[in-house]
Amino acid sequence: MTLTSSPAWQALLRHRDSLRQTRVAFDDVARLKTFDIAFDGLRLNYAFQNVSAETLPLLVALAAQQQVPDWRARMFKGDKINATENRAALHTALRRLDDAPVFLDAIDVMPEVRAAQNRISAFVDDVRTGKWTGATGKPFRAIVNIGIGGSDLGPRLAAKALQPYASGFETHFVANADAFDIADVLRKVDPAQTLFVVVSKTFTTQETLLNAHSARRWLVEKLGEGAVERHFVAVSVNRDAVEAFGIHAENMFPMWDWVGGRYSLWSAVGLSVGLAIGNDNFRALLAGAASMDAHFQTAPLVSNMPVVLALLGIWNRNFLGASALAILPYCERLRDLPRYLQQLEMESNGKSVTRGGEATGYATAPVLFGDCGTISQHSFHQCLHQGTDIIPADFIGVATDDLNQPDHHRALLSNMAAQMGALALGRKQAAKPQDVYAGGRPSNLILLDKLDPYRLGMLLALYEHKTFVQSVIWDINAFDQPGVELGKQMAKSLENSHSTDGAGDIMGQFFRMIFP
Repeated sequence: MTLTSSPAWQALLRHRDSLRQTRVAFDDVARLKTFDIAFDGLRLNYAFQNVSAETLPLLVALAAQQQVPDWRARMFKGDKINATENRAALHTALRRLDDAPVFLDAIDVMPEVRAAQNRISAFVDDVRTGKWTGATGKPFRAIVNIGIGGSDLGPRLAAKALQPYASGFETHFVANADAFDIADVLRKVDPAQTLFVVVSKTFTTQETLLNAHSARRWLVEKLGEGAVERHFVAVSVNRDAVEAFGIHAENMFPMWDWVGGRYSLWSAVGLSVGLAIGNDNFRALLAGAASMDAHFQTAPLVSNMPVVLALLGIWNRNFLGASALAILPYCERLRDLPRYLQQLEMESNGKSVTRGGEATGYATAPVLFGDCGTISQHSFHQCLHQGTDIIPADFIGVATDDLNQPDHHRALLSNMAAQMGALALGRKQAAKPQDVYAGGRPSNLILLDKLDPYRLGMLLALYEHKTFVQSVIWDINAFDQPGVELGKQMAKSLENSHSTDGAGDIMGQFFRMIFP
């Protein structure tokens, strides 16, 4: 039996066809309470989704049929659910609030996790108190994170989102192989007061090493070779390569195979964030994620925020035909959230082969895109409202006005509410056809009480678990990324080719056309 021929899937198809016969009454005020989940300072309201009271129970039946509770238990238990790489997916162990054992191959990983966290905390304290200084004796004032993918997007997002909690430190991020990226950052910082954090599990990632060596040359030119050991630390597992670069092993912080890159903010990969906001705030970030972990593990599926968010996405993607999802944070500090979620969801679930090696035969991850409201309203919202494709949207807002600017905050949230209402309710009559809005365009509201480390941790864990649930339903592995590798291999081969060998090959000719 295939997924699409299964009883739960077929029941949803019948329900969809029935629902199309009657328009969803988005103007029914009772929907605001019926389709709402609130937990620990975070709210998911899905009153503006194209669902009825019968939809969610049918979606929950699909989750049960696909054994979501069993896969959830296996993930938290440390089973090697990343079967293609024979690895566990234990990022949740990094934010546990207790020391209850978490076993991997019959070995409790928590002592190792706590030891690493204690080393990181001690280093953060040393840097922030000025005990650890640069080569000239000056305290650090700038942190430069050099990484890419999960070694960049998570820390970059968290650093910007939690900027009000940073004191005395500027945090910069370099990821692009384009030299302008590193040059632009180096132009802004004082070498005597800059600490570089190089994040690469293997310490061989091409873009990261290009930028790290450029930063190293710049520092040596300014302060001499001896400055490297005071101004560079690494997050890696490759001790030999780290030491060859000039970083002492005691200044290398660990990564684990059982933590995927896009799930690694909670580990030493978040070192730059910890340096910026301090240990207490970083622990609050972990605690928020742990709170969402507990909710995900214990709440009934029908009121489980990550499960419901995932199921609504399944409904829109597989039953209503939506091929994209807009991520719309109405908060400047969350401006990097769409890019972060692009990697989380599209790298995890952008696959067309099941865990068993068969073609899926059904759609998986939609295309994610987005930007901040109200900026995006003057960009692509026209297509959301009146375009030929139905594009669901997640609107993410913050209830608290941190800056005590009520005029700005009221305008921001008013615009968010208005956009959701216009998408759902539309406008049926107008003087010109161009002014008619069809309505019926689905969206979620995700509302944070405030944007602090704790709620940010909750928000990111919410989307992590949403992504995992969808992967289980689609019968794909969310924790590998084989599709990323081919382009890397071809790029390295082309870059290293300095002869005319293979000149007749299409890629060889193409490269020479670009770079004679």
